[in-house]
Amino acid sequence: MPAATADRNTEMREGRIVPVPVAAGALIHAGVLVAVNANGLGVEGKIEADLTYIGRSEQYVDNTAGADGAVFVLVRRGVAFKWANAADDAITQASFGKPCFIEDNQTVAKTNGNGTRSQAGTVLGVDADGVWVL
Repeated sequence: MPAATADRNTEMREGRIVPVPVAAGALIHAGVLVAVNANGLGVEGKIEADLTYIGRSEQYVDNTAGADGAVFVLVRRGVAFKWANAADDAITQASFGKPCFIEDNQTVAKTNGNGTRSQAGTVLGVDADGVWVL
């Protein structure tokens, strides 16, 4: 398609809450860390090297008996969420502005666990009860 030479009515989609197709066999709880797998399908956060962090689930979705993409989960993104800090690989204030990594569906860690953890996002703060991640 050639470049536009006149006004264009460009469609848009709000990017704060997005529908993500859920992987077959997956269960996603409300309020947990959501990632997509190598096929672009939603799963709860877990230790796995090829996940892409998306955000926080806005609802409970059960696709344990469904096929890939049979259901969608609404995921909020574009804001910082407070996730639990890994006890054995804790994030400190020295990690401010640096990437952190998915440990499970509610926990982030300081390192990639020798290549076993996927990146969650950027550390924007560390509180006594969690880590703020964008």
